[in-house]
Amino acid sequence: MNFDSDPDTDCRPRGNRRVDGRRQRPRLLPPRIRVMHYRDARCGRATPCTSSIRRCISGERIRRNDPGRTADAQRPYPIPKEALLFEMDLAGVHRMVLVPPSWEGDRNDLVLEAARAYPDRFAVMGRLAIERPESRALIADWKQQPGMLGMRFTFHKERARQFLTDGTADWLWSAAERAGIPVMILVLGQHDVIDGIARRHPNLRLVIDHAGVDIRKKAPRVFDDLPAVCALARHPNVAVKASGIAALSNQPYPFTDLHQSIRALFDAFGPRRTFWGTDLTRMRCSYRECIDLFTKELPWLTGDDLEWVMGRGVCEWLGWPLPKNTDHRSQSPD
Repeated sequence: MNFDSDPDTDCRPRGNRRVDGRRQRPRLLPPRIRVMHYRDARCGRATPCTSSIRRCISGERIRRNDPGRTADAQRPYPIPKEALLFEMDLAGVHRMVLVPPSWEGDRNDLVLEAARAYPDRFAVMGRLAIERPESRALIADWKQQPGMLGMRFTFHKERARQFLTDGTADWLWSAAERAGIPVMILVLGQHDVIDGIARRHPNLRLVIDHAGVDIRKKAPRVFDDLPAVCALARHPNVAVKASGIAALSNQPYPFTDLHQSIRALFDAFGPRRTFWGTDLTRMRCSYRECIDLFTKELPWLTGDDLEWVMGRGVCEWLGWPLPKNTDHRSQSPD
């Protein structure tokens, strides 16, 4: 994909150059417009929506790479919101839910800036430092922030995993339930803990990220925990997001080693609680292949079911109303 070299929008890494006869390291420009991380959505939370078929698609994440992270981190340059919109338009994605990356800390300013600038295209699931007492006072007005839909937490590292069992996170579930704030969570195992949270807080809307599996593994072993994930579907307040799933495959497109597991998630949660997503900047395949995996390669996913999975469901789950002129007829993206 080519971008014009406009100094206000071009953030590609610059090649080595000479200054006063010395070679300089590549640099990223300009820092003032960097939008660190997104999670896309097709007409729903993280699902895309094509203008020609008026479908919402949402569910991906765009992040800036960090020098201290490993090679599989994300793209090694920042993605400005205008460049992201360009990529969304090429892929036929109408809406995107933005999620700040965990390694940036508990900041939401950049994604909220993007949502304020393009309220019909971007919305936010923000981060909160649940271990800090002062965070509790932020719950009441959380959704009053323009573009803010809910919260997203990552419990995949050892310290954060302990928050689920040592009492640190206990206050959050009841507070979010009272405030009507939907919550997305990334976990590694601990499905029994999530089961208890869903049971004790039946009015708390939970979304299990990345299909609830250990994303450090590959198919087929990555799906060893899938039965435990599917068991959570017995709670009507739990949904699952099949985000970043293409990265779990050991095969090239059309990723046939994933099809059976996607079907298992769909059969358990149904079309209204199974959400497509990409985690775009972590993918080794194209944006279009992430979409086509669901819209073209799963013959059993058609009609209204496809429409719900590809974005309508996540939009309704998160309370992000679709445009009034949206046509919900299920068609394949252009």
